[in-house]
Amino acid sequence: MSRTTTIRPRFATRTLLLHLATVALVVALCTGVYLAVALQQLRAEAESTALGIARTLAEDPQVRAEVALISAANDAPDAESLRDGDLQRIAMDVSTRTGALFVVITDEDGIRLAHPISSRIGEVVSTPFEEVLEGNEVVDWQTGTLGESARAKIPVRDDAGTPVGEISVGFERTGVFDDLPPLLAVIGLTALGALALAGLAFLLLRRRWEHLTLGVQPEELVALVQNQTAVLNGVDDGVLAVDSAGIVRVSNDAADRMLGLDAPVGRPFADLGLPASVLETVTGDRARSSAVVDDRVLYLDSRPVVRDGRALGDVLIVRDRTDLIALTERLETVRTMTAALRVQRHEFANRMHVAAGLIDAERVDDARAFLGELVERGSVAFPVTGLALLGDPFLHSFLGAKGVEAGERGVALRIADETQLIGSVAAPEDVAAVLGNLVDNAVTAAVAGERSPRWVEVAVLGDGDALVVTVSDSGAGLGDVDPLSPRPSAEDAGAAVHGHGIGLPLAREIARRSGGELWIIDPGGAQHGAVFAARLSGAVSPVVPAQKENS
Repeated sequence: MSRTTTIRPRFATRTLLLHLATVALVVALCTGVYLAVALQQLRAEAESTALGIARTLAEDPQVRAEVALISAANDAPDAESLRDGDLQRIAMDVSTRTGALFVVITDEDGIRLAHPISSRIGEVVSTPFEEVLEGNEVVDWQTGTLGESARAKIPVRDDAGTPVGEISVGFERTGVFDDLPPLLAVIGLTALGALALAGLAFLLLRRRWEHLTLGVQPEELVALVQNQTAVLNGVDDGVLAVDSAGIVRVSNDAADRMLGLDAPVGRPFADLGLPASVLETVTGDRARSSAVVDDRVLYLDSRPVVRDGRALGDVLIVRDRTDLIALTERLETVRTMTAALRVQRHEFANRMHVAAGLIDAERVDDARAFLGELVERGSVAFPVTGLALLGDPFLHSFLGAKGVEAGERGVALRIADETQLIGSVAAPEDVAAVLGNLVDNAVTAAVAGERSPRWVEVAVLGDGDALVVTVSDSGAGLGDVDPLSPRPSAEDAGAAVHGHGIGLPLAREIARRSGGELWIIDPGGAQHGAVFAARLSGAVSPVVPAQKENS
């Protein structure tokens, strides 16, 4: 079974045909109007010429006298004498000089006194003459014995002014329109020239059009727009297109949301107030980068757009990695806790071996003392001063593991004396993500600082169901840099030390999700480095007092 495929002409071809048809219609209408005006003008000129000749002849004294004399006679005019008379001679002379079809002279009864056909002299004219004999001038196209003609009829008056006859002058239709063929030729050449110019203008327009649209036809443009809308608004990634002049041409909803933009299309990309890392990625200074925008951790990937060897601009792909990095922070917490548990297990196993050895050696008192010390001090001696102030097992193990890591980098981790927490941690993942980030940043700042000894101090306080922590260090402080700024610069030293511009905003977002906050208490000074604080609402389960039984 065969199927017939209808091949539709390209849009440019259809537009050309429509364009030429429109121009042809306009030219035809203009030609028709111009031709009608020209015909009317030729008719008017013929009528005006006939009228002028008739008036001149009607004012001729000899003509007036002859017509008045014949009209005053009681007998009918003598046709034989009129054929060779003065009126016939005058009429023929005027007709010859002016090229008129006829010049006819009649008396008051409409009898021809002069006529191009001499045999018709003495007969009554074939067209109406009563209106003229009433003293009116008549200009019209009429059909007589000589055919259709443009004729003018003028009354001949006697000395008293009474109409006594008429002068009728006519021009043949074919003679009137002798100038029409050349006129039609000019009109036709003009119409052809207009069509040729229209075709040339369209070809230039199509060439310009295809240059601007890169050869894409309007049907394809419609499909592109539909596909673009479906794709751009159907993905979670942000897409932002910048042309070669640095103007934003495309920005989907995801890009506007993640970059915090408001109607960026049509605006210069450099004027959107984005971080330097984003600008550098779009301009090509960086192929890929990460940036923090409004507490969101974004992954940026910029790619140039080239078509037919012509650079059209760049497309920036924006991916939100906030949740991924948050998960990474939680996994890091799990890794830290796993390492702490591994150390605890190893240390506990070693001590159990010691206790077992003392018992096997029948040193029961020494074994009892050793186990008592183990119960009092714990299974592992973490290198964290004041760790005993933390009664919560999670915080005890977590900060103990952080103390081990800090010690490996030459930094002493200690718990502040004002630490007091009544209850247990109810949101260990959030607490580990926020507190772990603050401690890690503080350790990094202490290592980068020049003070000695290097230390990090953590204070943990309970406020109802909220957990409040403060972290200070011996680093150089923040200076004028605010690492919690919504748009930190990638070149800021303080941002590079405290979270690399990513960790702190992420920790702040985690705190805000629960209704808490993360802020800077002190940017640092001569005595200590920066002091950060965080409040995590709902992170503590308060201790419920046991009710006494009734005796």
